[in-house]
Amino acid sequence: MQYSPDWSVVGQAMPMLLNGLLLSVWLTVIVIVIGLVGAIPVALARMSDIWVIRYATQIYIEIFRCTPLLIQLFWAFYALPILLNIKLPGIAAAIVALSLNLVAYMAEAYRAGFQAIPPEQLEAAEVLQLPRLSQVVHIIFPQAFRQQLPSILSLLINSFKDTVLVSTIGVADLMFQANTASQHYYRPLEIFTTAAGFYFVIAFPVSLIVNSLERRSIRRRENA
Repeated sequence: MQYSPDWSVVGQAMPMLLNGLLLSVWLTVIVIVIGLVGAIPVALARMSDIWVIRYATQIYIEIFRCTPLLIQLFWAFYALPILLNIKLPGIAAAIVALSLNLVAYMAEAYRAGFQAIPPEQLEAAEVLQLPRLSQVVHIIFPQAFRQQLPSILSLLINSFKDTVLVSTIGVADLMFQANTASQHYYRPLEIFTTAAGFYFVIAFPVSLIVNSLERRSIRRRENA
């Protein structure tokens, strides 16, 4: 039996898809803010002179980098409420799992940037007796962020795409709404192609920026 596409169904499903897209974008923004800020102390702890702090942070990072994000979502949604004896809504579990995952990856990107700071600058800051917080805010973090910006943007793209998994715990994101519309209209080709288009339209421009920054970084290193 030959399948005959009917793209008019996309218009009927568009309100559902747009609601899901808005939730996906909102969720991504929340996770990105938590990830960008939360990764700073984690990266600094990963470089701590106190071995207990350093290794505890490393264990956390490796756990979240070496286990599937889907398992982390399930653990936050099903297991964490058992441990805390509370009922955790799906959206809250999604924020917890996605944020902890992004912080783990972002902390390693920050750490690479921190370690690339010329030692002379840190020594000068010590001579000037700048507080540690001032060193981080005014010297270390701005340079590390600029240097690792391509990697950071790549992680942010992945965070947006990773939201597709939250539908598995009942969060009504774009994927959840697309699946619902597909079952309602019996038009998976049209619905899921449209959903993929939404992801592409948002992620592709950021990908172009990443590629441009990487080329610029390579040229700077070659001219140095």
